[in-house]
Amino acid sequence: MRTGIDHLPPAKQRELERVVGVIFEEFREATENATGDRKRARILKIILFGSYSRDDWVDAPLSANQYKSDYDILIIVSQKELADRATYWAKAEERLIREYMIEKTLRTPVNFIVHSLQEVNDGLAHGRTFFMEVAKEGIALYEADDRELHQPKPKTPKEALAMAKDYFEDGMPSGAGMLETARFSQAQGRLKDAAFLIHQATERLYSCFLLVVQSYTPYNHNIAFLRTQAERLDRRMVEIWPETNRRERAMFQKLKEAYTKARYSKHYRISEEELAWLGERVEALGQVVHQVCSEKIAQLEEAVSAPS
Repeated sequence: MRTGIDHLPPAKQRELERVVGVIFEEFREATENATGDRKRARILKIILFGSYSRDDWVDAPLSANQYKSDYDILIIVSQKELADRATYWAKAEERLIREYMIEKTLRTPVNFIVHSLQEVNDGLAHGRTFFMEVAKEGIALYEADDRELHQPKPKTPKEALAMAKDYFEDGMPSGAGMLETARFSQAQGRLKDAAFLIHQATERLYSCFLLVVQSYTPYNHNIAFLRTQAERLDRRMVEIWPETNRRERAMFQKLKEAYTKARYSKHYRISEEELAWLGERVEALGQVVHQVCSEKIAQLEEAVSAPS
């Protein structure tokens, strides 16, 4: 695996050094009172993947829905339990968002995924596209040792097609069904229930997209995180959520918060008009997911029928 980031401008290199520093600081704090086996908790590797490792990143202004690439980071830890986001990584995520959005000490947003070494190697052994691309294109920003990841074992075209179809046939109806149930709840006047169900429709559609396209999804309820993972794979996903004004940006944030607040907070409020707008956007999301996934499945079908 490559280790140098000299292809990036000096400012980006310094930012990534800061990101690695934040990750270690917050992990150290999250594990300082660990007992038993977790006292030996370690970060084994921090890997940059995606557009900044491939050197096809975009840094356009965040206006008129122009696209800005995120830093995509894979953190590999020594134990599976350490990948629990709520327990070990929530503060790191909050701090990186704060440094980008409020303090402006980072000029580039950061998204990170956490897995144990066994999970990553299992993903490679099962031919999951996401892990194979990370192993091929990733750049190690930190390594506790220089052991290479396992050699990937790509699926045969027939196996890849069967898996993609299975994900698609499960995920699309699930997402569409949630949106239909949300509209029923809205018609019944249960607006907070409708907001939560629209969130669930969004989450399931993004997960369907990621599973079909790269045979992997981070199991995360944060739809903002899932959105960035989808947008880095297909630019058509960028157009789903307009961000031409503060209201449009706030609407997506309200949907993101619905996962928790629509169920548990008596202060969460959402209007019929807001639900209608969000429903339209999620319906558009479903249409794009259906189109992209259908194209992916068609490509896999061509690979199966091609002469060996």
